[in-house]
Amino acid sequence: MSTNIYDTANQLERDLRETEAYVALKASYEAVKANPESNDMFKEFQGIQIKLQQKQMSGEEILEEEIKEAQEMAMKTGENETIKVLMEAEQKLSQLIDDVNRIIMSPIQELYQG
Repeated sequence: MSTNIYDTANQLERDLRETEAYVALKASYEAVKANPESNDMFKEFQGIQIKLQQKQMSGEEILEEEIKEAQEMAMKTGENETIKVLMEAEQKLSQLIDDVNRIIMSPIQELYQG
């Protein structure tokens, strides 16, 4: 019996939406969006991250002031309890995805190690 890997991937996507990690992330993101102060701060933090990622990907130098701004914003958002809960939920989901990725990639890793 042959399985369609895309069917498996689509089932994995549906299963992911039902995990505790995803449900917690969704709830914490909704909490951030419902709090105007947290939402504005989170959007500002995201904007800084995106700007730095774009500069890095295009090979542009990231200035010391930009690094300082990002660090200050990270500290500020880390002090906001609503955003802190969101970031913790993101880390848990990221760990789950890393674990799944390791499982998926194990045949390739075994191929090159064997």
